[in-house]
Amino acid sequence: MRALALIISLLMAPVVAIACPNWQGQPHFGTARLSAGFLPDPYNVNVTAGGVNQISRCINGGWAGYVSTRPDFDLYWSGSASQLTIAAESGADTVLLINDPNGTWHWSDDYRGLNPAITFRYPVQGLYDIWVGTYDGRRGQGARLVITEYNY
Repeated sequence: MRALALIISLLMAPVVAIACPNWQGQPHFGTARLSAGFLPDPYNVNVTAGGVNQISRCINGGWAGYVSTRPDFDLYWSGSASQLTIAAESGADTVLLINDPNGTWHWSDDYRGLNPAITFRYPVQGLYDIWVGTYDGRRGQGARLVITEYNY
């Protein structure tokens, strides 16, 4: 009888759902439409880094860090450029997660100190969904998203 009661209580226990980054979500900190040769360059956006979704549970690649479910920022890119760099600057240990227009995931950690950056050579046109996360899962960390065509 006790075994049956234990099984019933386990079945009725709340289930913790694993959420993952959703590129279709409404971005937390806005959207920009930038074209090759945009000014001023760099384009900066203040964001809050971090989230509760552990990247390694959602995306294969051995990537660490925690991000929110919805993107932090959406970039609609157009035009022809030799490179496009997306970076994050913060006093916290941040990571960068990007879903490019082809649906490919990109990740960076510690490019410059504790700040991540991803450079796209000859970037394709379309939507870049951007997450600024934290390495250790802390939330509410102030950060600046930097978008530039120059070397970072």
